[in-house]
Amino acid sequence: MKSTTILKGGRVIDPANGVDGVHDVVIVDGRIERVGASKGEAPKGAEAPKGAEVIDVAGKIVCPGFIDIHVHLREPGFEYKETVASGTRAAAAGGFTAVACMANTQPVNDNRSITDYILAKARSEGVVHVYPIGAVSRGLEGKVLSEMAELAEAGCVAFSDDGRCVMDANLYRRAMEYTLPFGTPVISHAEDCTLAHGGSMHEGVVSTELGIPAQPAAAEDVMVARDILLAEMTGAHVHIAHLSTATAVRLVREAKARGVRVTAEVTPHHLVLTDEAVRSFDSNTKMNPPLRGKRDAEAVLEGLVDGTIDCIATDHAPHATSEKEGEFDHAAFGVVGLETAVSVLLDKLVRPGSVALPTLVARLSADPARLLNLPGGSLTPGAAADVTVLDLDARVKVDPRQFKSKSRNTPFAGWELVGAPVMTIVGGTVVTPWQQ
Repeated sequence: MKSTTILKGGRVIDPANGVDGVHDVVIVDGRIERVGASKGEAPKGAEAPKGAEVIDVAGKIVCPGFIDIHVHLREPGFEYKETVASGTRAAAAGGFTAVACMANTQPVNDNRSITDYILAKARSEGVVHVYPIGAVSRGLEGKVLSEMAELAEAGCVAFSDDGRCVMDANLYRRAMEYTLPFGTPVISHAEDCTLAHGGSMHEGVVSTELGIPAQPAAAEDVMVARDILLAEMTGAHVHIAHLSTATAVRLVREAKARGVRVTAEVTPHHLVLTDEAVRSFDSNTKMNPPLRGKRDAEAVLEGLVDGTIDCIATDHAPHATSEKEGEFDHAAFGVVGLETAVSVLLDKLVRPGSVALPTLVARLSADPARLLNLPGGSLTPGAAADVTVLDLDARVKVDPRQFKSKSRNTPFAGWELVGAPVMTIVGGTVVTPWQQ
């Protein structure tokens, strides 16, 4: 007997198919059966087959499942910070139906055995789809290429030494050339280490006043420029991770106009926070790249809206409390983001009208799926039923103690926000129950 679920009467926003209207979404045996106009005049559930589960989502937003292409699940090696089990539950709680996980585990995901391990963990313990990203270089050392063909064959959807920049331009060129037969992007952690010099925050007025060692925006800009030139030279697809500066936005915009295969992502924290937040000396405002100035935040927002920046990714980077305690200079870089991203974006960008809701949905679903050639990102009939349901009026207060993640390092603790994911469906299975 077929299993049928009907999401009834919600506003369906499916950018991949140009859908934005009140519809019913019918799910049969874990796949989208159809998206059809909702018949409000009919008795509730009248069109439903016998035994179907009808969920009334009137007044809610029904979207393709959100995809985060930049997370750190930490397993294997750093299970005290996060695991595949805890990280995927955090993703589901935040409205994400799929995540792509970076290679900076221990051992590093630079060979097939580690990729196989991550995928096996995802099958046995995960609750959302997990797509591994393989290392560009062995051990993330930037000296010798990893087994890239083997990694691609094992299921890696991209390559990145995220957390470290590949400073050797010739090695990076070879990596880009190597990916051409696979059709997978190289994801750039754009940071000139010699310019950044280990700075703990953005170099500017605030860092000068606080006396905190800082890194200039140029540390990002020069590597974005280099990687664009290498992509132009090789014809490869380079994706700029966590883009954060006004100059980098301009460089990507100009490169796209020339036809270079370059894409980019931005994090929620770089969209809504600036280096002014560091005045609190809260180490949860310490991330890499650092929070930038107001002009940079305005530029990345403009780039997100006009399509220069292709998607939003959290750069979910869990750390133990002990690693975030103590002096700001010595605290670990990075913040968690899976469980706060959607509410922060709805409240701070959609409610004020800075970003249209369909644009936000596209940047969280269809666009990341396109960038990494992933299944999902649409409600096309026949596709896996990965669905995110939003309530634009839900009121939430960010309480790290309630996180599904094993870590609590968020800059948004205590924020009161309006708008939240209220149901996450993966392959037709409700993995985050209806939250009234």
